[in-house]
Amino acid sequence: MVDGLYPVYSSQTQNNGCLGYINSFDFDCDQLTWTTDGANAGTIFIRSGKHNCTNVCGTLQLKSSLTSLNFIYYALQYAAQFYKRPDTNGAKIMNNEMAEIGLATPSILEQQKIIEFLDYETAQIDTLIDKQQTLIQLLKEKRQAVISHAVTKGLNPDAPMKDSGVEWLGEVPEHWEVSKLKYYSSIQGGYAFSSDSFTEEGVQILKIGNVYQNRLALERQPTFVPEIMLEALPDFIVKDGDILMSLTGTLGKRDYGFAVAIKDDGKYLLNQRVAKLNPADEKIDRDFLINVLWSESYLNQLYSLPSGTKQANLSNSDVLDIVITLPPSKTEQKEIAVELQNQKDIFDKAIQKAMTSIELMQERRTAL
Repeated sequence: MVDGLYPVYSSQTQNNGCLGYINSFDFDCDQLTWTTDGANAGTIFIRSGKHNCTNVCGTLQLKSSLTSLNFIYYALQYAAQFYKRPDTNGAKIMNNEMAEIGLATPSILEQQKIIEFLDYETAQIDTLIDKQQTLIQLLKEKRQAVISHAVTKGLNPDAPMKDSGVEWLGEVPEHWEVSKLKYYSSIQGGYAFSSDSFTEEGVQILKIGNVYQNRLALERQPTFVPEIMLEALPDFIVKDGDILMSLTGTLGKRDYGFAVAIKDDGKYLLNQRVAKLNPADEKIDRDFLINVLWSESYLNQLYSLPSGTKQANLSNSDVLDIVITLPPSKTEQKEIAVELQNQKDIFDKAIQKAMTSIELMQERRTAL
């Protein structure tokens, strides 16, 4: 969408629902819009001035001066959730469904008092939520820094250091090895399943969307094939302890591209554009390797590749040609992996506590 003067609002909720800007407008008024479908269906926004709305963005304008737009905004934030219907994308609430919502409206004076109360109270809650979200981001950044430092500098702050010769690594412990990942691990790509083979249940195939934010996200658009394919495709079976990496995704957001070590008793099949790394057991500890793949030193090298920017389309060689550093002793590698797990547990508990606080505050906001 070209750069312009007037916002275009869509059914999305990110970026305040703004899809982009154009040089013409369809509306020049104050009105409400809402998200018509998806996981956030029924999310209400106040729009003012000159703007546009796509055909999948609901719009509401007042018919009476005896009703406040801000009062209806607050009322629908609560009421719309009861009128959503299940849909393949999560939920839907279309024009006819929104029109059926009944609201009790007091006098305009009482509406204004309610608005003033809610403006103040929700502003207080939103400020607290913003602080918790900032804390979560800081905790994630600190956790990332701890991982990156441990897999490039070790745990001994007094260890003699040497120049690695690699910009992203800097100095590393003098006794550590510096070499490409391909000397410590092999890689295997996935199988190109035909959509004709998909079934309602069976063996789940792991797609790029399932390797998400450092975890195995089985709930994200699960796709299944018949169990007999486990026998037909034994080389593509994914089992407990395997390390996976998405080769396609928006790496700039760092949602995809990360590795995930499966900790699960189920059996899965590997889909195309997802790779399985097989560490050389005699050279590198599996838990140490997963931290290397999460580290800034590895990821920065990956993102600097021509194929590692924006919508990445990495090759097997891209993954394996990255330079890493590690202690030659697997005992030391294991010590680092154990200490990192302890540190990550602390960070994860703090992050979860902040997320729980946000959920409670959002419930309080809804209750108000």
